[in-house]
Amino acid sequence: MKQTWIQTWIKFQRLIKLLVAIMVVFTIHLAYSAPNLEIDTPAINALKSSMQARHGQLAPFYGSGAIGLTSNGLIAVRDAKALPLKDRQGINALVASENTDRSKLYQEIAVANGHPEWGSSIQDAFAGRWIDKAQTGWYYQAAGGWTQK
Repeated sequence: MKQTWIQTWIKFQRLIKLLVAIMVVFTIHLAYSAPNLEIDTPAINALKSSMQARHGQLAPFYGSGAIGLTSNGLIAVRDAKALPLKDRQGINALVASENTDRSKLYQEIAVANGHPEWGSSIQDAFAGRWIDKAQTGWYYQAAGGWTQK
């Protein structure tokens, strides 16, 4: 039996409605697929413990302005002149260890969320969190330069 153009039009409208419904469901799924930044695994807990143990050594150098928080969620030596010459090598090693743990932490959180591809987004989220939690007097990178909180 031959379809009339009206029957074809009705089938087309049904197809469009189905596609719109699928898009709505997909959009809702994406909206609720935000990473859980507080997720815990043994690997994440080990990294956090390592970072907490190191923080006591880094804190005086945040306070003096020798090191600061970077805009990409890591830390950096901001003013090497603020460090005694005898301490520079040790501080560089502490900064490197901290950055290694931070990078691993971001990736572990992404993996624990089931989305390893979210690593850079999680790192961006933490960059803002670190700066928000920084103590008054600490330095952080903003707009390409260092700013004191």
